Formats: sequence, structure tokens, C-alpha cells
Amino acid sequence: MFAKMFRHYPVVRIAALCLVLGALSACQAVYRNHGHVPTPEDLAQIKIGVDTRDSVGETIGAPSSSGVLNDDGYYYVASRIRHRGAMRPQVVTRSLVAISFDQRGVVRNVERFGLEQGRLVVLERAVTSSSVQNKTFLRQLLGNLGNFNPGNLVN
Repeated sequence: MFAKMFRHYPVVRIAALCLVLGALSACQAVYRNHGHVPTPEDLAQIKIGVDTRDSVGETIGAPSSSGVLNDDGYYYVASRIRHRGAMRPQVVTRSLVAISFDQRGVVRNVERFGLEQGRLVVLERAVTSSSVQNKTFLRQLLGNLGNFNPGNLVN
């Protein structure tokens, strides 16, 4: 039955072919690049102990970010991320260049890191403790019945 339908209706054959090709193209990976890392040739122009923050910015451009607390470094970060259909995006490559400065603003060190040096950093946050530990809602409600005084509402 399907063979007859495909033979007599070329439009159906073309639509079926487009549907199959569309399904196959949805599996194609899409790559996105984020950020900027200077090339090794650009980094070779930076002289440790000679260049300053301003000269580094002029030579290789503005950093992606800088030191947060004491502004002692420039950080250049680039990532390549693969998106494939409905799957979770995956970081394929990541590189980081860290340029640290001393108190005078002179280059102290230039380091390059890759994804293989990356490690998971667990961030902790301070949580305010509560006096409601190990008490259900009903126990809290019944525990406050004796503490209620209607005279406090009038004043």
C-alpha cells in the first residue's frame, strides 16, 4: 500500500525525504565560541618585570575579568561549547591566561591553563540558623497558642 502511494504521489516522496533529512540534520552539533585568549605570539611580547597594566592592555587588549578583591591580575578566558539537539551543552575546550601583577602594577607572572587543569570548586554560603529545627508546622502552631495575648493588640 505504501509502495503504491509513494509511486503515485511524488509530493509525498519529496515530503518524506525532507522529513528524514530534517531529522538527521537535527543531530548535527553546533559549536559556539565564547571569550578571548591572546595567542602565544602576543603573550611573548609581554616582558615580566617590565610591562605594566596599561602596556598589557595596549598589547593584548582588555581582559575578560580582573582580580575581584585586590585587583592583582588580569584573566583572559575562552571556551568552545558543543550544542547537540536536546542534549545538555558540553564544554569541549577551555583556556585561561592569568597575568598577575605586583603592588606597583608591574607584570609578575604569566600563566596559561587548559580544561585539563580545571577542577570543581565547591562554593559554600552562610545560612542563618533557625530556631524552628525539628518542629513540624502543627507543633509550631500549637506551641504559640499559650503565648497569644489579645491585650497586646489593643495597645
